[in-house]
Amino acid sequence: MKKAVLQNIIISPLLTEKANTLKEADKYVFKVDRRANKDLIKRALESMYEINVLKCNIINVRGKKKRVRYRLGMTPSWKKAIVTIKQGQTFPFFEGI
Repeated sequence: MKKAVLQNIIISPLLTEKANTLKEADKYVFKVDRRANKDLIKRALESMYEINVLKCNIINVRGKKKRVRYRLGMTPSWKKAIVTIKQGQTFPFFEGI
């Protein structure tokens, strides 16, 4: 795939308490495109940040039911990726957190 397309796969890093505890085990959490698979996520991260991805686990997060006044609605569903990288490597945006 083209590099421009690979950059659109990774939407944003997730900075939560659980993600911070996983960071100690060289695992980082990202919100990714719903159509992406493990191989595309791995290739996108390796091409964008020059790191070695050892493993990629993906989770489909279902939207929650919400009520706005008298109507029921849903928040959007999304996909989460937990990526294990080679020991000693880090992402530049996770530094100092």
